[in-house]
Amino acid sequence: MREAVDRDVVLKDKERIDDLQRNGYRIIQHPDKFCFGMDAVLLSGFATARQGDCVLDLCTGTGIIPILMEARTEAARLTGLEIQAESADMARRSVLLNGLEEKIDIVTGDIREADRFFASASFDVITCNPPYMIGQHGLTNLEAPKAIARHEILCTLEDVVSQTAKLLKVGGHFYLVHRPFRLAEIITALVRHRLEPKRMRLVHPYLDKEPNMVLMEAVRGGKPRMTVEKPLILFSRQGVYSEEIRERYGF
Repeated sequence: MREAVDRDVVLKDKERIDDLQRNGYRIIQHPDKFCFGMDAVLLSGFATARQGDCVLDLCTGTGIIPILMEARTEAARLTGLEIQAESADMARRSVLLNGLEEKIDIVTGDIREADRFFASASFDVITCNPPYMIGQHGLTNLEAPKAIARHEILCTLEDVVSQTAKLLKVGGHFYLVHRPFRLAEIITALVRHRLEPKRMRLVHPYLDKEPNMVLMEAVRGGKPRMTVEKPLILFSRQGVYSEEIRERYGF
């Protein structure tokens, strides 16, 4: 069953349209496949892009980060790279739904071959919300969209960092969201590829809980010196977002 929506965009079976509460933008998602989470929203707010910048989002999924960054920055062009054809198709239709086809491109391709799709040192900003989990323990279907998005089945942290180092301009900024339990590995990989960690912020679900996300900014060829920002607290109490989340992200 298909349903026609604005701008000649077609919804496929079980897909839905969600309001992003930014510039009237909306996004197409499939609840049985993979929907964006708070990590993507936080990364889009943590990352910055200057007027005229070219931005690449690796592992873009359904295109949430390019769409949100278009809403809050003056980047000239944003590109999303996604290996899963179905997710990339939803991303393209969301771009069309919002009338952003002149600003956002979606490319279907393997991150491990990203340097074949894009020229060396061609981006001012690169963002990534990659698979967090190492290995495939407990997975019964390695081809399931959610498994691919959450586990390092089709790409690893090393793939993300090494390709970023090739595609980012000297002095360009890389923004990553990941899990704190891999923080040592993340920093080691960044430094090894001359992506100097410059800013880090830990995200806590509640004030008295340990962090479950880390936001990281690195600069290609930057000098060693990193700022650790104050923790970001998601909820003040059960079901109630913190003041910063409400003010900065509009929840």
